[in-house]
Amino acid sequence: MVLTDVIKRWHVLKGSKAILCTGTDEHGLKVQRAASKAGVEPKLFCDKGAEIFKDLARKAEIANDHFVRTTDTEHKDAVEYAWFLLQEKGLIYEQKHEGWYSVTDECFYPQSGVQPYLDPPTGRKMMTSIETGSEVEWSSEENYHFRLSAFRDNLLEFYKANPEWITPEHRMKEVVHAVESGLEDLSVSRPSDRLTWGIRVPGDDSQTIYVWLDALMNYATKAGYPWAPGREHAGGWPADCHVIGKDIVRFHCIYWPAFLMALGLPLPKKVLTHAHWTLGGSKMSKSTGRVVDPFHALDRFGSDVMRFYMAHDGGIQDDSSYDNHRIIKIYNNFLNQQLGNLVSRVTRGKKWSVRGAVQRIARKPREDWEEGPGSKFWNNSLSTIAPKIDASFDAYDPRKAALLIADFVRGANAFFQMSQPWSKILDFGPGEPGEEVDKIIYLAAEALRMTGILLQPYMPNKANNLLDQLGVQKDRRTFDYCHPGADLDYGEPMIELGVAHKGTLFPPLSSDE
Repeated sequence: MVLTDVIKRWHVLKGSKAILCTGTDEHGLKVQRAASKAGVEPKLFCDKGAEIFKDLARKAEIANDHFVRTTDTEHKDAVEYAWFLLQEKGLIYEQKHEGWYSVTDECFYPQSGVQPYLDPPTGRKMMTSIETGSEVEWSSEENYHFRLSAFRDNLLEFYKANPEWITPEHRMKEVVHAVESGLEDLSVSRPSDRLTWGIRVPGDDSQTIYVWLDALMNYATKAGYPWAPGREHAGGWPADCHVIGKDIVRFHCIYWPAFLMALGLPLPKKVLTHAHWTLGGSKMSKSTGRVVDPFHALDRFGSDVMRFYMAHDGGIQDDSSYDNHRIIKIYNNFLNQQLGNLVSRVTRGKKWSVRGAVQRIARKPREDWEEGPGSKFWNNSLSTIAPKIDASFDAYDPRKAALLIADFVRGANAFFQMSQPWSKILDFGPGEPGEEVDKIIYLAAEALRMTGILLQPYMPNKANNLLDQLGVQKDRRTFDYCHPGADLDYGEPMIELGVAHKGTLFPPLSSDE
C-alpha cells in the first residue's frame, strides 16, 4: 500500500489525476476455514478484517480512492458478467480435475511443482509447494476449466512486444519461461459442497467460482466494468500500474492478462512486483509469532517516518529485513541530524534571513550561476535532482528516488558546512549579511524547498511542515516548481519555529523510546 501510495502521490505532484485502489480479497477456502476456526460466519469474519485494513490505510496516510471488497455487490455482478462472456466464447468447459491444491495459495500445482516435506516441530509428513512452501492436498473433483492453454502464443507475443512490462526484469524472464514451458487449462471453480464462501457459477449452484478469477476482476470493477458503450476509459482503465508482491506474480502476469485477452479488454500498462519483508532474515509467519505489528510501529515512529523507512529500505529486487534499530538509525542519522539539522540552521540563523536572501538573490540572471561561489552546487545538484527523481519514477523505482533524495540532502548539508556562512557575515549593514552569505543561504534554502516538494509522496505531513517553515505557498508545492529559481516569494515562516517541537521537523528520538 505504501509503495503504491508513493507512486500515486508522485503523479498527483506532477499534475495528473491518479486513482488508487486497495482492498481485501475475501472469498475462498482459506477464508472459509479461518472463519470456521474462529467460530463466526465468513461475512462477519471478513467485515472485521476489512475494517482492520481500512484503519491501517488511514493510519499510514494511504490516499486510496477506493477500498475494494470482493464481497461488494457491484463486484459480484461484474464477475458474473465476465463469466457469461467467457462461457459464450466457448472458453469455459466442464471436466474432472485432479491435482495438488494449496488452500493457502488458493491454487492447484502440477506434480512437478510439489515435494514431500517433514515438519520439524511436529514430525508430520506432508506435501508442499516447491514455489511457496505451502502445504498442498490431493483433490479430485468435477470443475469448470478456462482454456488458458489457448492463450500461450498471445501471451508470448505480448511479452515480446512489451519486454519491460514486469519490473524488475528477472521476474519478467521467469514469467516468459513459465509460459514458454507450456500452459495447462485452469480450473476456475470448486464444488459448492466444499467451497461455499464465494460467488456461485451463474446457472450452476453446484459450483463456486475460483477465487483468483473472482478476485482479479476487482481492478476492472472499480474502473466501472462492465462499461456502457463509449465509457470504456472513463474510470481510468487500463490501469497504468499494478503493484503486487512477488508471490502472486503468476496470477497477475499469466492468468490475469489471459482473462483480459479473453474478455477483449486492454491489459494494464505495467506490473511492479516487490520482494518481501523478512524478520531477522527469516520469513514472517503468524504461526511462529515472527511478525511485526504495523499499528504498533505507526504509533511508535509515526506514519511519515515509517513510510520513508519502508520506501528507503524496502526491497523491490530482493527481500529486506525489518529492523527497529535500522528505523531509529535512519531517524537519528539522516532525518534528525541531516535534514532536520539543515532546516534548523538555515531557517533560524540570527544573522541572516531566508526571505532576505530570496529577495536579494533569487532574481539574479541564470548566467550568474555559471561560475563562481555556489555555481557547482547550482549546476550539479540543484539543477539535476528533479530530473533524476522523475526518471526513477518513470522506471517505477520509488526506492531509488528515495535514496537519491537522501544523497541530495547530504550533499546540501556538506555544501552548507563547507561554505561556512557564519564566518562570512559583514559587520556593517544591519539585516544584510552580504552577498556571499545571501548566496549560501539562498542555495541551501532552495535545496530544502525542493527537498520538501520531492518528499511529499513519501512523508506528506513532514514535507508540508518543512514547506510551512520555509513559507512556501500551497499552490507552489508541485513538481512544476521543483527547479532552482522557480519560486521567488517564499521565506516567511507560516508557523512559529522551534516552539515545543511544533516547529522542529524531527525532534531527537532515543533508541529506548
